[in-house]
Amino acid sequence: MKVLLTGSEGYIGAVMRDVLLNAGHAVTGLDTGFFKECDFGDAPTAIPVLVRDVRSVSESDFEGFDAVIHLAALSNDPLGNLEPGLTEEINTQGSIRVAEMAKAAGVRRFLFASSCSLYGQGEALGLTEEATPNPQTPYAHSKIDFERALHALADDSFSPTYMRNATAFGVSPRLRFDIVVNNLCGCAWTTGKIGMTSDGSPWRPLVHVQDISRAFLLALEAPRDVIHDEAFNIGSTANNIQIRDIAYKVQAQMPECEVTFGNSDGDTRTYNVDFTKIETRLPGWNTTGYSIDRSITEFLEAFEQLQTKDEDFKGRLYTRLRQIEHLQSSGLIDSQLYWSKA
Repeated sequence: MKVLLTGSEGYIGAVMRDVLLNAGHAVTGLDTGFFKECDFGDAPTAIPVLVRDVRSVSESDFEGFDAVIHLAALSNDPLGNLEPGLTEEINTQGSIRVAEMAKAAGVRRFLFASSCSLYGQGEALGLTEEATPNPQTPYAHSKIDFERALHALADDSFSPTYMRNATAFGVSPRLRFDIVVNNLCGCAWTTGKIGMTSDGSPWRPLVHVQDISRAFLLALEAPRDVIHDEAFNIGSTANNIQIRDIAYKVQAQMPECEVTFGNSDGDTRTYNVDFTKIETRLPGWNTTGYSIDRSITEFLEAFEQLQTKDEDFKGRLYTRLRQIEHLQSSGLIDSQLYWSKA
């Protein structure tokens, strides 16, 4: 298939392109380019990229593509809280524009990178796709709102799928340290300490970035009646874990690392998710063995090879909010996150 991958220059997109290319698909990216300089080790595999803001795409950008994989968004809660109005404008309204232009151009499949974070403050363990959303952040609200908009667009010629990713982890050529496993590994390596402000009791479902990419590939290639207008939680039961236990797993591989906990950091999110639907209904799905333990080893090997230092961990390149603030303070993008014309 000819696939347009939005958010192609980000953390997941830098990995997913290879998964799609290796499966024989033709991949073109669409991205604003905010993170194009944020390489961790080798740069991602080169692909053609349309430099576009999702708020200003046109029908012609989507002509000739069989499918769109839509990753592009303000990508996490600190960044989403930068200006909640922008999260609505980009993640919801911008995404609606992407979907409408894709449908008008004749794109038949649309895979949306939604999020398990829409479950928010889970009332029970083992939340299925039928659970009532309970979002705690603008980012999570935007995922729900766009899912609903996509549902309204679904018809015989336009087939959306809602891929509710668990919290991603793992090494990528466009690494992020602002997600939990990656952050705790980076903390331990660079400081010898993991100092948590919460008690570590909240639940998170986790999924390796490689497994996210494989799930999208399988959905892309699945029979239409399997994925049409369906939501799938993306992850595995084995990687439902309380945050404190992630810290202990890191400590197990770095015994000198000190782990401490606080009481509360004000984050009300806790959700434990059920993955039966993807395990039983998406042909070919199984996680590839990228356990949290294996990923911690993967990080330690990468840190050793690249001689990762504290200034790397705390710098802007691998923390999305800091990179955006850098682009703004440098006058490269404006307060509305448009590239400056000068």
